[in-house]
Amino acid sequence: MCAMSPTVYLVGAGGQLGAAVQARPNPSWVLRPLTSAEIDITDPASVARALTDLGPGDVVLNCAAYTNVDGAQTDVGRAFAVNRDGPANLARATAAAGAWLIHISTDYVFAGAAATADAPRRTVPYEPDEPTGEPETVYGASKLAGERASMAADPRTTIVRTAWVYTGGPDSPDFVGTIRRLESQRDELSVVDDQTGSPTYALDLAAGLAELIAAGPGPTTCGVVVHATNAGAVTWNQVARAVFEELGADPARVRPCTTADFPRPAPRPAFSVLSGSSWAAAGLTPLRDWRQALHAAVHSAGAGVG
Repeated sequence: MCAMSPTVYLVGAGGQLGAAVQARPNPSWVLRPLTSAEIDITDPASVARALTDLGPGDVVLNCAAYTNVDGAQTDVGRAFAVNRDGPANLARATAAAGAWLIHISTDYVFAGAAATADAPRRTVPYEPDEPTGEPETVYGASKLAGERASMAADPRTTIVRTAWVYTGGPDSPDFVGTIRRLESQRDELSVVDDQTGSPTYALDLAAGLAELIAAGPGPTTCGVVVHATNAGAVTWNQVARAVFEELGADPARVRPCTTADFPRPAPRPAFSVLSGSSWAAAGLTPLRDWRQALHAAVHSAGAGVG
């Protein structure tokens, strides 16, 4: 089990999830935020310097990642350096110190391919132990490589896969924040209605991670892969319509379109819903329904985090 007051090294403290973790301080932790200016996870020497005091009972929470899905298609070396080599470097450090690495991963590790004549569209959420297949993007492939590399370097590593993370503030660059701004700028919007996933409020995910850390590296939480998203499965179009509703706007102004209408350099999964059963099986509180979380994100003061 973790010490009574572990030091939690928050890697990626300058990002969206890192900001959410810092917005929910925990009196049982000594939180040490580390931004990219303070630790370069692709450089083993930088990792060693930043984690020089790391010891048994401490936690390294890795929220750092190369998340530019389209950019990764051409920036392959950098994507793999951050998403594969970085977690491996952290895992070697936790293994040597007897600390616990919690590494954040993504739904993109699953192929999530669109339906074909030979393979109907998937409708069943993914479980952690399912074969991932071959991810369709460099981003997904690099994140899957990072999962494998970190667990190989430190088998006690816990992988937490999540999806569609947002903070939802009016100035947030994420999907919900973008839709909030566009509502006041456009009469109508076209948003894809053939990609299904589970939107996840960053503050809810941060609270879940806090519970995981408090539980400690036990048999159900250590050396496992778990999924943590807000409950439910919706399309991007449905999320956008819900944002309009929360703003008191007419959701009919959000028109459905297909992925083919807006081609991107990196293909998006047609279905990437993650099952929450592994999270509950670990004795952790399931994250609330996505619609309740969206309401909180749009209307609470915490929506501006990140």
